[in-house]
Amino acid sequence: MKKQMNAEEAKLKQAEYLDLFRESKALLDGHFLLTSGKHSAQYMQCAQVLQYPERAATLAKGLAASFQDQGIQTVIGPATGGILVAHEVAKALGVRALFTERENGVMRLRRGFTLSPGERVLVVEDVITTGGSVREVLAVVQEFEAISVGVGILVDRTGGTVDFGLPTASIIQLHIQAYEALECPLCAQGIPAIKPGSRKI
Repeated sequence: MKKQMNAEEAKLKQAEYLDLFRESKALLDGHFLLTSGKHSAQYMQCAQVLQYPERAATLAKGLAASFQDQGIQTVIGPATGGILVAHEVAKALGVRALFTERENGVMRLRRGFTLSPGERVLVVEDVITTGGSVREVLAVVQEFEAISVGVGILVDRTGGTVDFGLPTASIIQLHIQAYEALECPLCAQGIPAIKPGSRKI
């Protein structure tokens, strides 16, 4: 008989998770131009830590521990950021993993994926800033009349302020300040802004 994962055993302290991100260069300090057009002194790129399977598994086990006894049948996340998270969390829980994709701007289940009415689903994401993608996935789950049991997030950039109306867990909570370009103190200091992904950083 498989021993149930103990939540305290599986979870590390936030500082230890942050160390994994920094070691992987997934959390960077500097001056960054974000996709939104805003500027920030920190940038989080979860793909950089998730490229290492052992680190991805460690993060996922910590997240899965919060939902261990919820009768989860399926874990689902949005492409692309939530695909690896859903897979690793599902592996930790011993259930299947799905992902949604946008088709003509609308979030959908594709590739023959489906959910059954009443199926207990955990929605996961790598990082949230507004929670928009998570809400889109929750809407997909509702379309299939499945049950959203909770939301699991690796990195909550809102500091815990987003409310999905469901039990929500994250292994890292950060409040990363973002500035409008004209109000950016880093620009005022003359520090050049880097667009993540535009060059090696």
